[in-house]
Amino acid sequence: MSRIGRKPIPLPAGVKVELQPQSVQVQGPKGTLRVPLPALIRLRREESHLLALRERPQDAALHGLVRSLVANAVTGVTQGFRKELDIVGVGFRAELKGKNMLVLSLGFSHPIEFPIPPGIEVTVDARQTHLTVSGADRQKVGQLAANLRALRPPDPYKNKGVRYTGERLKKKVGKTGAK
Repeated sequence: MSRIGRKPIPLPAGVKVELQPQSVQVQGPKGTLRVPLPALIRLRREESHLLALRERPQDAALHGLVRSLVANAVTGVTQGFRKELDIVGVGFRAELKGKNMLVLSLGFSHPIEFPIPPGIEVTVDARQTHLTVSGADRQKVGQLAANLRALRPPDPYKNKGVRYTGERLKKKVGKTGAK
C-alpha cells in the first residue's frame, strides 16, 4: 500500500501542468520540467491538485516514485532547489569564469575547470570559499553538488576539502610519535 502515492500534489497559482500519455510537463516561474511516466501510472487533475493513480497493487513502488518526481517538479518550478558547499583548506578557492565555467583551486598542481550545465546556477561568495548550486531540477542540482564534492572529498585527518554546508565530519587522530 503506497501512502506516498495516495497524497495529492498541490498546484500553486502560476503553475501550468500539461498531461500527456507518457509524460507530464510542468511549467512555472522558474522554468519548465518534463517528467516521464511509466505506462502503469497515470495522473488525474482535480481542482487545484493532481492525483497519481495505479492500475495494479503490484505497482505501489512506481506509484510513490512518480508522485514524488512530479511533486519535486512542481516545487522546482515554483521555489527551486539549492545546495550549499564550503571549501576548506589553505589556498583552496573557487571562482566563476563567465556564466558556465567554474575554476577551482583545490591543492592540485593545476586548477580544475568545471563546466556548469544549462539550467543550473552556481554562485561564489566574496571570500571564494562558499558555493551555492541552485536550479529547478532537484536531480541535476544534487548531482552537480555531489560531483563538486567528489573533486576533493573532506579529509578525515585534516578536515580539508569540499563539503556540504552543515556536514558533520569525524576527525581521526593521526599517528602518535614513536616512544
